[in-house]
Amino acid sequence: MQGSFSEDDFLIYFLKEYPMSQAFVRESDGQWLNDVAPTLNALLVYLTRENNGIRVYEKRSYVNGKGRLIHEMSNGLSYAKDNDGKWEIL
Repeated sequence: MQGSFSEDDFLIYFLKEYPMSQAFVRESDGQWLNDVAPTLNALLVYLTRENNGIRVYEKRSYVNGKGRLIHEMSNGLSYAKDNDGKWEIL
């Protein structure tokens, strides 16, 4: 892309050339976060794989006002199980 262009044009170009990573949602073409077994150990293994093998650990866990068990992880995100027992990012 040459010459001057608007911010919108740049954003469209950039997103086409450099698609966003699914790193925290998808492990590979075969496994998604909501396919991970509903155990903390399975979540830790999945997140560590997604983090290029660098260990992800639970920083703290607590029960929120709605009675859900929330897991704050070292990757900066919080995870909980939905009503179907599937992992989700909060």
